[in-house]
Amino acid sequence: MGKILKAMNDLLKKTLVFIDKKVIVPITQLIIFATSKYDKSGKQLENWLSKANTILYVSLALSIITFVVIDQRLLMFSENSAEFLKSQPVTAVYNQEAYVVEGLPSTVDITLIGNKADLYFAKQSPSQGVTIDLSTLKPGKHKVNITYNQALPSINYIVNPSFANIVIYQKVSTPKIFSVDLLNADVLDEKLIIKNIDVDSDTVVVKGANYQISEVATVKALVDIKNLVKQEIGVNTLKDVPLKAYNQKGEVVDVELVPSKIDVNLEIASPSKQIAIKIVPIGNISFGKAISAIETNLTTITVYGDETALVDLKAIEVPIDVEGLKDNRQYKVELTKPVGVKSMDANNITVNISLGESAVRDIVGITIDQRNLRSGYVANGLSAEDVVITVSLKGVDEVINKITAADITAYIDLTGLGAGTHQLEVQVEGIDSKVQYIPKTTKVNVIISAQ
Repeated sequence: MGKILKAMNDLLKKTLVFIDKKVIVPITQLIIFATSKYDKSGKQLENWLSKANTILYVSLALSIITFVVIDQRLLMFSENSAEFLKSQPVTAVYNQEAYVVEGLPSTVDITLIGNKADLYFAKQSPSQGVTIDLSTLKPGKHKVNITYNQALPSINYIVNPSFANIVIYQKVSTPKIFSVDLLNADVLDEKLIIKNIDVDSDTVVVKGANYQISEVATVKALVDIKNLVKQEIGVNTLKDVPLKAYNQKGEVVDVELVPSKIDVNLEIASPSKQIAIKIVPIGNISFGKAISAIETNLTTITVYGDETALVDLKAIEVPIDVEGLKDNRQYKVELTKPVGVKSMDANNITVNISLGESAVRDIVGITIDQRNLRSGYVANGLSAEDVVITVSLKGVDEVINKITAADITAYIDLTGLGAGTHQLEVQVEGIDSKVQYIPKTTKVNVIISAQ
């Protein structure tokens, strides 16, 4: 009631302000202007205004004008009109712990019909909104009317939609293990990694209709790296990380999750390792020439990345194309990151290759190693020539004269081979990349048998 009285008071004030602004003030300004304009007749006008009949006529005229204005305003407010209320929220009353309701619209559109005065009061008066009481309904299919609880009975309304076909399900719950997914991981500094992800509990309770819960294939906590306040080494806590349920197609399933948000502790680290830079010449140098020296502006490099990848990483190999090289040459080489490495403290190096006169030297008695033999098998050479070979070294004298048999490795690769006799290619490698290692025996025969 107080709201209605306040609205009527506001309307009266607005009407009086309108009369004062549109009628009284203009007439007063006109009189003042006329008085100031005609000084000689000013006294006559003043005498005329002081007469009782004049005041009576002026008052009568103002009363008529005021009546007409108010009457027009009342006529305007008495005319029928309509107000359109769009997207009004719908509230359903039911036991949300026990049931799931489907089919009820989240919002409705309402058209209010009545005279303008009532519509004005209706807009000023608080409404109970659109509330549907489902507390007496049991699980199953129902058709319910949607009504608008308006305080003024003189107002007619139309609700769109006016009814809803709903289904009420019994709510069930089940615990599930959730996993943590990192979003926008590429925005993390390349020298940093997420070493560990820790949560207080990895279990969430999924609530919903039985058919909804059966659709849930996985529940994930979506950790957005963009939400990290600072990217720094140590434990960083992200608050209120949302949980989402997904089906087998990766689509979100509309179920209730308890809790719906969790706190996640991210341990950020920066694993690094200093490794050697190994220059690997590729191709054959011009006849009669050999590499006498390889110099680089960097001999080691610091790499950052996954700890497990760094453990086995000993050196970064840099291939240099020396095919047909005749003279000394300088190379500018872009470095390629090894697998598991996210960042390096240098991305390119300068390599200077010097040439000298080529010489040849043979080293005998190099035993052939076996690599990647399947478990449960043994391999043996068919003859002595299939076990020990001679390796020819090609390079400048001062380099190849320092090479010993211990600096050379010859091997055969037995990957995927089973029992039987096999002819395999001999591979040779050495510690000094300035030297070419050429096996005198290129292929050997071995027999593989089960133990």
